[in-house]
Amino acid sequence: MSDRNEGPEHTPDGRYIVVDGVLWRATDPSLPEERRQALVNDLMDARRAVGAAKRAGDTGAEKAARTRVHAAKVALGERGPVWWNDGAPDYTRCKLANTRYAES
Repeated sequence: MSDRNEGPEHTPDGRYIVVDGVLWRATDPSLPEERRQALVNDLMDARRAVGAAKRAGDTGAEKAARTRVHAAKVALGERGPVWWNDGAPDYTRCKLANTRYAES
């Protein structure tokens, strides 16, 4: 595993972050920094909206906010089609120990 100076641990190829031994797809590194930051801002706003809707008991607003979270994560490359093009499988949500990264 590579250990970047900031943020969570990444796999050597940078495709995943490792959280509690589980792989989660990392943000597409080809996104321009300005675009990535705008999407992260959208994501955080949407996550705050989920929390506010839950506290208010507003299921319609919560559903809408969760849709915004999903859209931001797809745009970041963390969900939806993989951002790499070498045919490698997607190991998102897989335990690190059960993937090819276990040996890294």
